[in-house]
Amino acid sequence: MPQISHPLEPFKIKTVERIPITTREKRESILREAKGNIFSVPARAITIDLLTDSGTGAMSDAQWGALMQGDESYAGSKSWEDLDATAQAVFGMPWILPTHQGRGAEHLLLTVMLDRSKKPVIPGNGHFDTTSGHIDWAGGTGVDCVGAWADDPDSDYPFKGDIDPEKLRAVIQEVGVDRVPLVLVTITANTAAGQPVSLKCLRDVRAICDEFGIPLFFDAARFAENAYFIKMRERGMSRKSVGDIVRMMFKLVDGAVMSSKKDGLVNIGGLVVCRSRELYRKLASMGTLFEGFPTYGGQAGRDIAALAVGLREVLDEEYLKWRIGQTYYLGARLKENGVPIIWPPGGHAIYINTGKALPDLPISVFPGIALQNAVYLEGGVRVCEIGAVLAGRDPLTGENRIPRFDLVRLAIPRRVYTQTHMDYVVDTVCRVYEKREKIKGVRFTYEPPVLRHFTAEYEEIAE
Repeated sequence: MPQISHPLEPFKIKTVERIPITTREKRESILREAKGNIFSVPARAITIDLLTDSGTGAMSDAQWGALMQGDESYAGSKSWEDLDATAQAVFGMPWILPTHQGRGAEHLLLTVMLDRSKKPVIPGNGHFDTTSGHIDWAGGTGVDCVGAWADDPDSDYPFKGDIDPEKLRAVIQEVGVDRVPLVLVTITANTAAGQPVSLKCLRDVRAICDEFGIPLFFDAARFAENAYFIKMRERGMSRKSVGDIVRMMFKLVDGAVMSSKKDGLVNIGGLVVCRSRELYRKLASMGTLFEGFPTYGGQAGRDIAALAVGLREVLDEEYLKWRIGQTYYLGARLKENGVPIIWPPGGHAIYINTGKALPDLPISVFPGIALQNAVYLEGGVRVCEIGAVLAGRDPLTGENRIPRFDLVRLAIPRRVYTQTHMDYVVDTVCRVYEKREKIKGVRFTYEPPVLRHFTAEYEEIAE
């Protein structure tokens, strides 16, 4: 098998954690106890955990040092001063509000900006699960305006997360400006297979928002990875630093929410950043009620100190070269072995196209759940369905939402796994793919009303 070059890790390992090696018999028992839900499988039974890249990364020596020195204070700690100054410099935004994690930031922004009585509509490029959940909870409706370029899973189109400006314009004109309180662009687009968004797209979207007087916001959990793709793939950007590109991106928006557990390189926390003092005051008032005082937002001072370092470290281009390269390596190895994935690889994860991998299983029997469970049973690798179950039900009709693709995501934690680990994942997935005709669909035995994928229970459908 030809080898695909793998980038050099720009770090060395000082601390190791033993990973569990289990038998298939043991994994079968554990998955039965978990009622078929991979989220309910304990970490002590996982060999390689690719469930999520959120809060699962490894912190650097500089972050651990900052964490040990971080001071604890309810109001105005030195840790907060460091984070405030760093975030302002990185994002070019004057108002910074920490939250306990990304969904806390989403909750504040959408609670403040959405008026339930207007039946608000939030266009974007595919809102992720918690974002969709918060939009639904606030009485709104999310609309996916990603362009047709994302419909071809095998094309080399470099920015499949881009919004189609004409789709966006059509949505605004159809529902009326008064019902569109903001446009929310996710960078990178998680539900669009982690694909990046181009600077050209952001400028086009900004122009439309200005035309209609609508605020533009980012879901910026993976802002640095998106900026690196712009540097690598967009004309005229190769000589720009990632830091400069980040500021160019954020100059086009009114604010952003983010989970710090991704490109913040920490294990907990979130942020809201914005330009408007008036909006900040509304957010901070609501945040004091739900998150904590505006200078700690539900986080310990030591965690805020580590985040301040992480926001600087994530702009390191040697790190980003390795990070994006590791993801590419995993995707290319799977592709060369015939496993159908969304191409080209995105930044934080590889997405298996379940519709192509298991074409005989209709989406009504949730093939993504069946495939993720098969991967765990085969090699103790935990992956995650990003498809029909995660998409949930339409709150108005009660019908299952049908996503563009039914996918299984292999999300790679930052600075955690080596090339050998990636090779083990490839071997495991390929063995499952070779036996794919034996995989059976599943049905719900328990379906929660909100964010059902986290706590649902399933049983395999007998032939």
